[in-house]
Amino acid sequence: MNCVIIHSNKHSLTRADRKGSVINLKKTFKDTLGFTLIELMIVVAIIGILAAIAIPNFLTFRLKAKISEAKSNLGSIRIGEEAYNTECDMYYGPIGQYPSSAPGATKEPWFVTETQFSAIAFEPIGAVYFRYSVAQNPGDAFSVNFRAHAYGDLDSDTVLSHFWINKVSEITQDTPKNVY
Repeated sequence: MNCVIIHSNKHSLTRADRKGSVINLKKTFKDTLGFTLIELMIVVAIIGILAAIAIPNFLTFRLKAKISEAKSNLGSIRIGEEAYNTECDMYYGPIGQYPSSAPGATKEPWFVTETQFSAIAFEPIGAVYFRYSVAQNPGDAFSVNFRAHAYGDLDSDTVLSHFWINKVSEITQDTPKNVY
């Protein structure tokens, strides 16, 4: 039994009107608020695609940043060799590989007291990603030239990346650019 209450106030509603208003209000909110499952799935798929593109690029940029250690340290070795040559009229060497094993994705400590690099004032602070050495430049004596090397395996795939420098060349990478 529906009761109808009529008031003179135009803002008051009857019981029937109130019930219809609530139903209409529910339909309105149901139609306009929230996301459908399809919309949420599309958003998740877009985020997944962006992550699939971004994460490998981020990892590659991280490896390239670690390679800058080798380039910077080889430049420091070159400066040290040139300073030694200025004082002694020859380049210092050979200097054996240090650290003894090529570091991988983690840094190896550099103990200054154990190396011959201190003769050319090359002493990295802390740990390094690469192992370094100085050898005779092919075809030259140490009185004329030197060749400094850096070896590392940043991605731990057992393939070493190799960089070298001498007195006349820029830093050269002997391995393909995608070998880290």
